[in-house]
Amino acid sequence: MAHDIATDETTRLIASDKVEGTAVYNAMGERLGSVYNFMVNKRSGEVEYAVLQFGGILGFGSDYYPLPWNALNYDSGQGGYVVDLDRATLESGPHYGTEDEPVHDLEYGRQVYSHYGLSYPY
Repeated sequence: MAHDIATDETTRLIASDKVEGTAVYNAMGERLGSVYNFMVNKRSGEVEYAVLQFGGILGFGSDYYPLPWNALNYDSGQGGYVVDLDRATLESGPHYGTEDEPVHDLEYGRQVYSHYGLSYPY
């Protein structure tokens, strides 16, 4: 019986490998991209932001857009995360290509949260 219990997802928790690749939609149902990975605070264990893979074709030529974790809401009906922002706001936000990943320090975190009108909690 114990082997039938899912260990990588519960009603409250989910394993990181199940989050990566999950679709991200805006409030109008438009698919923006998918979660590439997420950045976790080493000390608190809290997720600071998810990195959205956006643009390009089949993952080629896409850029990476960090989104404050608390800006994403999981919608089981869509099977993905929903963010309350439009494409233009996303495109003008902090982002980087595969060859120019930023230093994920406090200042960068503040820039990410500030762009989306949120206070950086760390």
